[in-house]
Amino acid sequence: MTNLTPAIKIKNLSFYYGNYKAIENISLDIYKNRVTALIGPSGCGKSTFIKALNRISELEGKVKVDGSVEFFGQSIYDSRININLLRREIGMVFQKPNPFPMSIYENVAYGVRISGGAPKFQLDDIVESALKGAALWNEVKDKLNSSALGLSGGQQQRLCIARALAVKPKVLLMDEPCSALDPIATLKVEELIHSLRSELTIAIVTHNMQQATRVADFTAFFSTDESRIGQMVEFGATTQIFGSPLDERTRDYVAGRFG
Repeated sequence: MTNLTPAIKIKNLSFYYGNYKAIENISLDIYKNRVTALIGPSGCGKSTFIKALNRISELEGKVKVDGSVEFFGQSIYDSRININLLRREIGMVFQKPNPFPMSIYENVAYGVRISGGAPKFQLDDIVESALKGAALWNEVKDKLNSSALGLSGGQQQRLCIARALAVKPKVLLMDEPCSALDPIATLKVEELIHSLRSELTIAIVTHNMQQATRVADFTAFFSTDESRIGQMVEFGATTQIFGSPLDERTRDYVAGRFG
């Protein structure tokens, strides 16, 4: 594929929680306006890796990073970086929907409000646009003042995506966003990923290999060796990873022989 621009460039990244090394020496590019899937068995460091890309892992305790992560050419671990701005530009959707205990409208408006706010007419437009972007507007437009907790699980997950979209991120990280959803809700999220790829760069952690083949342009396979440290085994176009993987471990994993 030509005309590929890295949105995030990762080089020799190792990540520690305290003294525990969770991932080791990972290098890959996450390309602008493409979808990158991260696959691999449980405990191989996929979620650790994705949370290192907007420094949200630092909310979980003391961490240490070796190597570099560059977001459109800027090191995200530079001491001068504005972490709040970074997390707006690299948004995140988690495994389980986590709507706030407030109205649908206020959930979507939350990030805009805490980052400086906007006049009411602008905020209304932002909320509507984000809900449309998350393919949720038609389902909730008549109950924006109702509690978000009353939505179904699939709707709550799309609401969380809308909340991330409202602050106009450049990258959206998704950590197993469909694992708690039924097949119909999963399909809606996958359709949403397809529709967003023209506007956003997306990286998605998934245990569902069929999902990776459906939504991703590129796929990275993570695994562990005898030392149990998370490593990236292989990275390439999704068609290559699933059709003609270069590494025997990748072949075994995509064939369902382990994991």
